[in-house]
Amino acid sequence: MADLDLDLEQQKKSRKRERDEAKKKILKKLAIKQEKESILIHDEPNQKKKNKKNKDVNVVKSKEEEEEEDNGQEEEEEEEEEEEEEEEEKGEETSGNGIMTGETFESLNLSDKTLKSIKELGFKFLTEIQAKAIPPLMQGEDLLGAARTGSGKTLAFLIPAIELLYNVSFTPRNGTGVIIICPTRELAIQSFLVAKELLKYHSQTVGKVIGGENRKKETEILVKGVNLLVATPGRLLDHLQNTNGFVFKNLKYLVMDEADRILEQNFEEDLKKIIKILPMTRQTSLFSATQTSQVKDLARVSLKEHEHVYIDVDEGRKEVTNEGLEQGYCVVPSAKRLIFLLTFLKRFLGKKKIMVFFSTCKSTKFHAELFRYIKLDCLEIRRGMDQTKRSSIFFQFNKAETGILLCTDVASRGLDIPHVDWIVQYDPPEDAKTYIHRVGRTARGEGAKGKALLVLTPNELQFIWHLKAEKIPVEQHEFEEGKLLNVKSFLVKYFCSFLKGLLH
Repeated sequence: MADLDLDLEQQKKSRKRERDEAKKKILKKLAIKQEKESILIHDEPNQKKKNKKNKDVNVVKSKEEEEEEDNGQEEEEEEEEEEEEEEEEKGEETSGNGIMTGETFESLNLSDKTLKSIKELGFKFLTEIQAKAIPPLMQGEDLLGAARTGSGKTLAFLIPAIELLYNVSFTPRNGTGVIIICPTRELAIQSFLVAKELLKYHSQTVGKVIGGENRKKETEILVKGVNLLVATPGRLLDHLQNTNGFVFKNLKYLVMDEADRILEQNFEEDLKKIIKILPMTRQTSLFSATQTSQVKDLARVSLKEHEHVYIDVDEGRKEVTNEGLEQGYCVVPSAKRLIFLLTFLKRFLGKKKIMVFFSTCKSTKFHAELFRYIKLDCLEIRRGMDQTKRSSIFFQFNKAETGILLCTDVASRGLDIPHVDWIVQYDPPEDAKTYIHRVGRTARGEGAKGKALLVLTPNELQFIWHLKAEKIPVEQHEFEEGKLLNVKSFLVKYFCSFLKGLLH
């Protein structure tokens, strides 16, 4: 028993150390970790899966099974930690597979200051998009880059941007030399954090302007001089048009990250206005996971005609989702969907890190309030929330080892949240492209693994045809009604009280 207590205490200390290093891990993940790491915790560890067709999602286990699992859990965790340490040591000496190349950052002739920051973040080898995009960008070329989520696009455009500012000795009085436009506030915050870390040893300044933040404070920062600016489209246009003292006439480089998502959110007109306001003599790059007709139109407007470089690192891939991702779906009758979800979440509560996607803000808010009312701890991210609260929740879930995040598609693109074990799509997405972006929140980076579950009603089953037509490998899990929690009477009681509270 004393040994067990000692083991538990050691685990607590280990988890505390991990939390203290959360910021560094987040930044590493944003640019794709070089080392392999396993974040998939199987329901039945150390057992090979059999009968992959028609797999069974065991959302509930008996008390005896849970006790057996708990007894073996500590030994398994120790073994996993040892394996991860070995893999990390090997990762320092190898170039990896999949999205990785054998090229190193040292081969790029970067400044000592940038290289020092990269080394401190633990990066050595380049991902494919970085190896193909950084050299032409550092030579001043315009670029249209296509790469799936989690491929390392952030460093691919940040490193050339920072080297450009350094080489021309940009100072705050020169104003803004680089603008990076992101589709969502959370993605802008992430890009800002990575840029800040890469500029650690440089004298150039970095800032962000995003919707929901204090505009007056943003104005003060812009007037002082922000050399590298990360922004969301609407707020950037606002400052370009209305902020006196915002110096952008010396702009050297414009980046549009997740360009297809920016256009999906009806920012096309804002982008066209932004492009017209900004200096024409600049370098421009567009990065996008999918090359839509709108993206190509935007490229024609913003990039140098017949002179830009086009890079697609995903051409010829057999699957459009990440290799380490296990994907499945379960057909659940409409009347059983909520109990199914509760059973699933209760099964993994405190054990896994889960993101649950809903189709609307109202649905997300409703389920979050309901779950909290019945004492099922969860977080939520959606539009309509106060930005300070939204950012706080985002970082809270980032740092958490386990937990549940209910969200809309505002969290489906670009966000790099460490160690997400499960992506659950309670409501099916609008199309296969949105599905890809949702499941892209897990199994990110070299050697990473994760699981995704799509919940469908019998009437929604045809959506599987669209996924398979897009080369998305999904396998059916068997829905076993007998394994659902017996929560009907419990839910009815709380549900009635919950609705009364809403009405009053």
